[in-house]
Amino acid sequence: MMLSPLAKRSLSRAQWLALVPVALVFGPLLPGLFWALAPVLDGVVWRDLWLDAQWPQALRATLVSSVLGSALALGLAMLLATWHYPGALWRTLQRRLPLLLALPHAAFAVGLFFLLAPSGWLARLIAQLLQWSSPPDWITVQDPYGLSLALALALKESWFLLWVLAALLGEQPVRRQMVVARTLGYSRAQAWRLILWPQLLPRLGWPLAAVLAYGLSVVDMAIILGPNTPPTLAVLVWRWLTDPDAALQARGSAASLVLLALLLLAAALAHGLWHGRQRRRPDPDGLRQVTAARPWFKLPMPLFLTGYAVLAVLLLWSLAETWFFPALWPDSLSWASWRTADWAPFRTTLWLAAAVSLLCLPAALVWLEWGPQRYNAVLYLPLIVPAMPLVAAQYAALLKLQLDGTALGLVWSHLLWVLPYMVLTLVGAYRAFDARLLVSARVLGCTRLQACLRVKWPLLVRPILATFAVGFAVSVAQYLPTLFAGAGRFVTVTTEAVALSAGGNRRVLAVQALLQIALPVAAFALAAWLPHGLARHRKGLR
Repeated sequence: MMLSPLAKRSLSRAQWLALVPVALVFGPLLPGLFWALAPVLDGVVWRDLWLDAQWPQALRATLVSSVLGSALALGLAMLLATWHYPGALWRTLQRRLPLLLALPHAAFAVGLFFLLAPSGWLARLIAQLLQWSSPPDWITVQDPYGLSLALALALKESWFLLWVLAALLGEQPVRRQMVVARTLGYSRAQAWRLILWPQLLPRLGWPLAAVLAYGLSVVDMAIILGPNTPPTLAVLVWRWLTDPDAALQARGSAASLVLLALLLLAAALAHGLWHGRQRRRPDPDGLRQVTAARPWFKLPMPLFLTGYAVLAVLLLWSLAETWFFPALWPDSLSWASWRTADWAPFRTTLWLAAAVSLLCLPAALVWLEWGPQRYNAVLYLPLIVPAMPLVAAQYAALLKLQLDGTALGLVWSHLLWVLPYMVLTLVGAYRAFDARLLVSARVLGCTRLQACLRVKWPLLVRPILATFAVGFAVSVAQYLPTLFAGAGRFVTVTTEAVALSAGGNRRVLAVQALLQIALPVAAFALAAWLPHGLARHRKGLR
């Protein structure tokens, strides 16, 4: 049926209305990028960057931590899927993934620091066996090559890649192909190598790019676990951009472009290697291999135990009164650190994350319902581009608008990252919705908006609440936007935990890290519990 000119105009008007909130979030970035990156047109800036004594080692630590961390994360996710899908252990992993994903990066880095440091819990455990009386002279964290940072990134980002893989493996065609391959006599490893991975790996390209982009530009985890003298390139860029010297600010802008160039170079290399391998890959020979026994070593167990150990050691440090090396447990426990804790960062984080999520949720719903979906890739750019150039652009725009250090500027700075994550989380459930229900509502006389309010969005209440929880967690974890846009006037649990990690009291640091974890966990718990109450008299929604 052809649309009338009036219908076409109304459809176009709806699309333009859906673009308004997205334009408000992304629009100021364009002049901000110009203001932030204009100084890099001077060749002197690039010469000074090249001659900087910290530059080579910072670049090396960045490449080692980001590339090695991303490769290990992908390897862990692939091993877990190959060994345990389908099966009971894979279903257990899927159930526990939300809790692991709710761990903010900075809190996870603090907990891992407490585990791996020369005076950490693992060293204390070894000390009990070897009768050490003082911490060993080992560089287990903040090593010059960024290996401890790479380990933290590998563990944390493997959970994200597993979450993406779980969504892909839940699709019916993939599951049917696995069943058919096993029915034809192919082993589990053969089915994955010959059939599933050639299809799934290209679809993991964008998530893997997001993992690498985060590894290149991460600052909070790098401050806690990365090298200090010199730091990683992202930390160096952050220091330069916040320096009052205009020459150092220009050097920071140039170095932020280097991070973007590294991502593009890595993406081009990965694309070329993948296509080269596909061209040389031989056709399947039809030979069946004997099904190998599953490894006795259950890889998910260390991943689970690491997450639980991080929570446990943070809780112990928050309750410890005295805990000297090589004691395995604190000498005594007390609530003193909690009673004297500074709750101002917690309250700031709570209202900030709630405000950002409440603003982004209707924007995401309107975009998915009426927005031009062919531009989704543009919306996802903040997730797959190193954060430094974007944060610098945000800061430049806020300075020009005189909104730096204001609540409005702080909320806007978080929207750029929260909105894409919420759209990405909700788009799958939105596309899977049965469109016939919406058509039936329209036939019964509802407008498009009424059909969404009365039928579509109530039926999607579970993924909508889960999307809200994801947006809340993403806002809680934001470090760089809070530092730049807040101009030091707003302190969140994330910025406080990173500041304390530089040498503050471990008990206070553990309290702030646990508060950072508690907020997203509470949001996910609320998102899981609310549908049961809302669906008490609606059996189909349970």
